[in-house]
Amino acid sequence: MEQRAAKNDTRPSGGPRPARLHTQVARDIGLAILSGRLRPGHVLEGEIEASERRDVSRTVYREALKILSAKGLLRSRPRTGTRVSRIEDWHLLDPDLLGWLFSESPSPEVLHGLFELRSMVEPAAAALAAERRQRPHLERMRRALDDMAHHTLRKPEGRKADMVFHAELLSSTANPFVISLIKGVTAAVDALTEYKLRLARIDRDPVPDHFRVYDAIAAKDPEAARDAMIRLIRLAILDVPSQQRPRAPAARRDDAPFFA
Repeated sequence: MEQRAAKNDTRPSGGPRPARLHTQVARDIGLAILSGRLRPGHVLEGEIEASERRDVSRTVYREALKILSAKGLLRSRPRTGTRVSRIEDWHLLDPDLLGWLFSESPSPEVLHGLFELRSMVEPAAAALAAERRQRPHLERMRRALDDMAHHTLRKPEGRKADMVFHAELLSSTANPFVISLIKGVTAAVDALTEYKLRLARIDRDPVPDHFRVYDAIAAKDPEAARDAMIRLIRLAILDVPSQQRPRAPAARRDDAPFFA
């Protein structure tokens, strides 16, 4: 088996694995968990059997499980093996998990959950930013908006600028707990934008909506900033086709796959 592992891992000493095989394995298992094919509490097969079935080395398989464990999807215990974790342990705002969720058509529950999160966090953050922002925050937000207008969301540079704007807005709250949400919120913003682009559904220019938020923050008007962010998010929801538009999830069993 170790000879086979070495064969699968052939590469120059210290060099990267071609195609980062362990990340692909992690993605495949992660999608099975997120889709509900592997439910919380499910025990994964043994390392030898799993690596042979996937035609990868045991080292690659172990590294894939480490990735998933770090994202809260798996937990390992002596004598009980590796199990799928409870949903509340999943790091759902991890950029990789969001990317996996949106690699296919996300369920309405996923869309609803992300827009609901943004509606809870970002309007309040915008109001707080209007009270606490400093000149450097405004300068960085304005540069991001100019870049967003220049490149548009159809280009990677424009989407990056959009993420910078939202990151600076959260940063300007001066609240360390809100600031800790930057990576998750910006990953959600980017995932939703990429999804709408895939559907060719960004016909409306979102830059003016962002400028309304910026102007209210610059004017130190918390209520206007909150209202402008609420409007921005509502318009973003309307960019999603009506048949896939987020809706409140119905009551479900505890063992039902939330993301299927």
